[in-house]
Amino acid sequence: MGTHVIKMPDIGEGIAEVELVKWYVAVGDEVSEDQTLADVMTDKAMVEIPSPVVGRVVALGGEPGQVLAVGAELIRLEVAGDGNQREARRLAPAEPNPEPAARAEAPKPAPAPAPAPAPRQPEPEVQRDDDRPASRPAPGSPPLASPAVRQHAWDLGIELRFVTGSGQGGRILHGDLDAYVQQRDAGLPPATGGGGLAKRSGEERIPLIGLRRKIAEKMQAAKRHIPHFTYVEEVDVTELEALRATLNQRWQGRRAHLTLLPFLARALVVAVRDFPQMNARFDEESSTVTRYGAVHLGIATQGEQGLAVPVVRHAEALDLWGCAQEVARLATAVRSGKAGRDELSGSTLTISSLGPLGGIASTPIINHPEVAIIGVNRIVERPAFRHGLVVPRKLMNLSASFDHRLIDGQDAASFIQAVRQLLEQPATLFLE
Repeated sequence: MGTHVIKMPDIGEGIAEVELVKWYVAVGDEVSEDQTLADVMTDKAMVEIPSPVVGRVVALGGEPGQVLAVGAELIRLEVAGDGNQREARRLAPAEPNPEPAARAEAPKPAPAPAPAPAPRQPEPEVQRDDDRPASRPAPGSPPLASPAVRQHAWDLGIELRFVTGSGQGGRILHGDLDAYVQQRDAGLPPATGGGGLAKRSGEERIPLIGLRRKIAEKMQAAKRHIPHFTYVEEVDVTELEALRATLNQRWQGRRAHLTLLPFLARALVVAVRDFPQMNARFDEESSTVTRYGAVHLGIATQGEQGLAVPVVRHAEALDLWGCAQEVARLATAVRSGKAGRDELSGSTLTISSLGPLGGIASTPIINHPEVAIIGVNRIVERPAFRHGLVVPRKLMNLSASFDHRLIDGQDAASFIQAVRQLLEQPATLFLE
């Protein structure tokens, strides 16, 4: 048997280090060729690291949250043949060799008969060292769960202290999370092992790693460097919604389904012709503002790992259906974790929308180094006065934030008013 060492690959674009986000294997696991071993995070995207060989995991090169340099040892596998051990250093220093005299004096043990191999039983969960205690964890102690289970619980929005573990020593398994979700979706109280209400205690410390840490760093930088101000305006989208419904009905099954976003994207493309300072990026180091002719629209999108901003490039060159198709494609890529670095960078103006959860108003944070962001709030039907009559209208608020170093309040208000007029009179969206 030999040893095969997998180093952190060069992902390209000058990236010198990456963050280790998640292991899919543990020491002792058998891995197959092309099996995903780990997820690592660059500045913009999550990257899967596959195994190029078949083998058994001997050692791991780091813990989730640790930053590793390109070329550093990622994982060590035991493989058939010679492997590539000569090309890499070991994860831990080897034990010192015994003295030659000691080796000579040590009695040679008699060979023991080889035991018959026992059939290998499948295990639903990898047993760690902290599986040894057979008793349940003491009240108030942190819940027992592997990193993979904790990540799964984080993705599902479950607090582990509320889950009853069925594993050894009260360890929480993936099946326990599934059972908890089924009970929650059915409206049943989670099983607690006893009737009545019980006090809850304990704490769970969850480190920020991967995309969640990148989001935190980016939001902190944006708020630290950019003096925000937010302007909110109400928009009557009754005619726009009627047009959208008509177009979807007419082209159903033959063209992409139209949401509000393609219309808003079109309104922004038209409005920035008169307000080019909104479609810009600011470099603090050189005190230079770059205004762009192309409109590369960032669309804030919620994925399983957190918020990402994929980019609809050259939105000014797309019609409604082309824009809708690109937004849908990018959203699918983000939610599946397959969005590439080039799809997550280079935006010049960003839209933030929570759809039906959009609330009445919001204060969106600018996507640094841009200078403006447009927040979309939910559409509600309310009574409104029109020509002396009270009539039902579909109303929506736009909440837009601007960089006050570069954009004055009057320019921001004028820009949003231009967008409002385009949306309230949707025929003007298509006039050249």
